[in-house]
Amino acid sequence: MPFIQDLFARNRAWAAQMEHDRPGFFTNLKSQQNPKYMWIGCSDSRVPANQITGLEPGEVFVHRNVANVVVHSDLNCLSTIQFAVDQLKVEHLMVVGHYGCGGVNAALKNLRMGLVDNWLRHIKDVRDRHCAILQAAPPEARLDILCELNVIEQVMNVAQTTVMQDAWARGQRVSLHGWVYGLKDGLLQDLHITLDSLEGIESLYRAAIAGVSAARR
Repeated sequence: MPFIQDLFARNRAWAAQMEHDRPGFFTNLKSQQNPKYMWIGCSDSRVPANQITGLEPGEVFVHRNVANVVVHSDLNCLSTIQFAVDQLKVEHLMVVGHYGCGGVNAALKNLRMGLVDNWLRHIKDVRDRHCAILQAAPPEARLDILCELNVIEQVMNVAQTTVMQDAWARGQRVSLHGWVYGLKDGLLQDLHITLDSLEGIESLYRAAIAGVSAARR
């Protein structure tokens, strides 16, 4: 319990400092939620969306799960995307993976983790789809490569949801992006998969995959 009480103490100190430094911050924050960005990322505690992007509370709408996976049976994720796109009118939706992802590593190496193995089956599908790229790469580079490939595949999964297709059909301006975050340097990398309609989506996908394959490691 002392450890939990410490969190409450830290919260109160933080809130007091925010109000001191920026009077009215919480009053203004509660009055609206109008983010331009949605972040779909990994649940990893080392990958906090706001801090990485330098955005304030209220500026980025966040969904996180193990290994930043988007699948059409996950109503939690899909409902969050729909709220962001239809209600909040976000303009940019980023799928962000990170190097050294434990879930991706487990899928790559067929490690048994328990119940989460069923979830990681989606990443194993990505691994199997791109086995030629992975097998051609040095063993020490395969985890990074699969982290990147997983992001690209999840961007495509978002693009194929009814939420995104309906938004684009009615002319709503919302773009999808695929990024990866480096734990060792704190930097985001663009994987060059940016979609703002269904037009040319397959060629953009193939180019992004080719870019991962051709990258020097």
